Amino acid sequence: MRVAVVGATGMVGQVILKVLAERNFPITELYPVASEKSIGNSIQFNNRSFKVIGLEEAVSLKPDLALFSAGGDTSLEWAPKFAEVGTKVIDNSSAWRMDPSKKLVIPEINATELSSEDLIVANPNCSTIQMLMALKPLHDAYKIKRVVVSTYQSITGTGVKAVQQLENEYNKEQGEMAYPYPIHRNAIPHCDVFMDNGYTKEEMKLSNETKKILGDDSVQVSATAIRIPVVGGHSESVNIEFENEFEENDVRKLLSDFPGVTVQDNTSVNTYPMPIYAEGKDDVFVGRIRRDYSQPNTINMWIVADNLRKGAATNAVQIAEYMLNNGLLPA
Repeated sequence: MRVAVVGATGMVGQVILKVLAERNFPITELYPVASEKSIGNSIQFNNRSFKVIGLEEAVSLKPDLALFSAGGDTSLEWAPKFAEVGTKVIDNSSAWRMDPSKKLVIPEINATELSSEDLIVANPNCSTIQMLMALKPLHDAYKIKRVVVSTYQSITGTGVKAVQQLENEYNKEQGEMAYPYPIHRNAIPHCDVFMDNGYTKEEMKLSNETKKILGDDSVQVSATAIRIPVVGGHSESVNIEFENEFEENDVRKLLSDFPGVTVQDNTSVNTYPMPIYAEGKDDVFVGRIRRDYSQPNTINMWIVADNLRKGAATNAVQIAEYMLNNGLLPA
């Protein structure tokens, strides 16, 4: 299969290449694609060297599959151009997520919605993916009414510029700022841009994408997104109100049985999810599962995942694998 990775030199693009290699995705030709400043550079994949090419050349090569991680503006302009030449596009930006004509897919939850007609498929927001991996089996069992979530998000979600800012501050060096404030020894309640309703775009993604993926507009989500000086992954404190009663042990079993979820929940020996242990892994980790005694049918939990892997690259590759295994990509 001829595969283009658009944004191949970026943080997510690099992880996409790593995941493709780890999962032995059947690639006959790889086209690493990046911006003009990177054209002609070399990248390594499966012990081979590949030259980075530009978007126009990549479209002219008519790849079978294009995995996009190059920002919303690039996706809006170029994903349709790839689709026009018959390339299936899986896009990691926010460009197509809420487009009613595009599927928004977490493979464990709703990959069966995909069909041969889908030329552009949207990858959800990283925070949404990990939250819904835990919410989906509980929604099926108890029907979720309302979710209150606070996210504690890794600087890797912003990109390499943010990682460099933290390193500079840690080493007491001057450098370019990814954030309007220092991130070292700080927490910034500001992920993405503020909107007219007082929420950030990131916070509204958690609400809007949840409804679309679950196919249920009745699920209410209130989110606060916070950036913290962590590299390994995103963490979420989630309070979930159900329509129906539950037993805590049943919740643990439902989560444990759901593919891609690992329960780490034994406070007697201080076992709970943390980003330092989630880094580099594809599972979503859930712990601190406990009833909320302040109101009926409500539970609290703590959800952690590597935002560059299941929150981005791995989810995109899993979509591609599903499409391949179900005849939606050329074998």
